[in-house]
Amino acid sequence: MLKSITPYIANIITSTRLLKLKRSWHELKRRVYKQPHKLTIYLRINDAYSYILLQALAKIQQHYQVDLHFVPVLALQRDMYPAPELWHSNAFNDACYLAERYQLIAPTRKNASSAYTDEQLSAHLISWQEQDEFLTKALALFHAYWHADEYAITTLFTEGLAKDSRYYLSRLSDNEKQLKQAGHYLAATIHYGGEWYWSLERLEHLEDRLHELNACTHVESKTVKPSKITNTLPQQAVGDLIEKPSKLAPIEMFWSIRSPYSYLALLKAIKLAERYQCSLVIKPVLPMVMRGMAVPKNKRFYILLDAKREALKQGADFGFIADPLGKGVERCYALFDYAKSQGKEIDFVKSFAEGVWAQGIHSETDSGLKLIVERCGLNWQSAKKHLDSDKWRVWAQKNLDELFGHHLWGVPSFKYRQTVVFGQDKIDCIELALNKEVNQKPNYPCL
Repeated sequence: MLKSITPYIANIITSTRLLKLKRSWHELKRRVYKQPHKLTIYLRINDAYSYILLQALAKIQQHYQVDLHFVPVLALQRDMYPAPELWHSNAFNDACYLAERYQLIAPTRKNASSAYTDEQLSAHLISWQEQDEFLTKALALFHAYWHADEYAITTLFTEGLAKDSRYYLSRLSDNEKQLKQAGHYLAATIHYGGEWYWSLERLEHLEDRLHELNACTHVESKTVKPSKITNTLPQQAVGDLIEKPSKLAPIEMFWSIRSPYSYLALLKAIKLAERYQCSLVIKPVLPMVMRGMAVPKNKRFYILLDAKREALKQGADFGFIADPLGKGVERCYALFDYAKSQGKEIDFVKSFAEGVWAQGIHSETDSGLKLIVERCGLNWQSAKKHLDSDKWRVWAQKNLDELFGHHLWGVPSFKYRQTVVFGQDKIDCIELALNKEVNQKPNYPCL
């Protein structure tokens, strides 16, 4: 009974109607109590995303009627980070990419600082927390930290604060509890009116909301936006400009049927492969939960709502969800080789993902799976003969090992030749790599 109504519950939770009601309620409270538009920002000194977000917030503060309230944190919520070392390494590389796309200053210090230094710097951030000039001081400190400018760090230190650091570190612990209780786990996050906005790539959603509330001072367009990918090929020109599409390498995608971001990224990847006339290779891996790793409630809930927001942005259906965890995942992977033998693996995973993330199809049932299989052009009678196969477990583990070999841990991840990236937002990096390769053709016109 519960499984049958779960898609309807998920659809309500992710509905735009409920979102609008929540926003109206928060705005009503703000007006009744005559409060400003308050953005609560969680920052971590050793988080590269926090460094570039601080730079963007300087622009937000200039162009919107907002009060910025900064909350420094330091300790990671361990159950939220399955591979913390890989996370930090990828965050640095990603922050460098984002800084270039958003015309900001990229971090240059890749090696980790000592735990003691991070604590001392965090104590200084705490001591400035309630000061009006926090943003200016924090920017200077983050800049010195991420460029290994020890002299600048020394000049920013408050003499004698180290002796009182125990007090500030106690407040730091309180801040970390506040972040967890508020419903999140990442630094470089902004909490406003009941919603979370993580890193630069979600600032556009925040700016849209502030514009709707007439909280902008004099800007009509977004103040924080990425530069466009230059020389992107128009759709009609691809066939003419790529004389031998087979020379382009395949786009490899590490994918999980239980990842909502994998679903959204799959839709993008299919269009990108079609655009550049190259192949798309799907490499499924088992979901984290089925590998014995926990995904806490706060993380699941944020991902669900964020995925809905991103789905709306790209015009994809999302929210009528029938979780495939367990039997649904196994049946999907068991039929993958069969679909591949028929040249239908892309159509199959797309049909499956749309079914479980947007159409409430219960893939653990024969009736649900039959619908998923037949609508992508496969034969159900032939397909169901493969449902008891366990051969997929070998290649699913091999795909996971390969993913870790690329120093990544999560899905969706993409690889094109030497470019390897994590996250559905980073498919732009793959397009940049494709674009660069195609633009190396002689006599290619600059479009």
